[in-house]
Amino acid sequence: MSSGEKKLASIATVLSMKPDILIFDELTIALDPKNRRRFINVLNSLKGTKIVTSHDLDLIYDTCDRTILIADGKIIFDGDTKTILQNKDLLENNGLELPLSLQRR
Repeated sequence: MSSGEKKLASIATVLSMKPDILIFDELTIALDPKNRRRFINVLNSLKGTKIVTSHDLDLIYDTCDRTILIADGKIIFDGDTKTILQNKDLLENNGLELPLSLQRR
């Protein structure tokens, strides 16, 4: 099984337990573009509460309504994902860059 297939199997196993909350940590790390897109589609199709931790800001932009930006163990911003991820100064002041999809605009 590929890395992506193993991750999908793991998610299926967890979903069979019908959890109230799903937590994903760096979900797309080491995935090729096709499997990355599959995971985004799966994540978007899941109902309920999902907590996603990631440095993949394009993933966050494509999947999350609310984002909490944490730097040095402190909450810097908590709110609308698009508001946070379109704010170049806020991101750069906290060691991040605009998502790649927004850099091309």
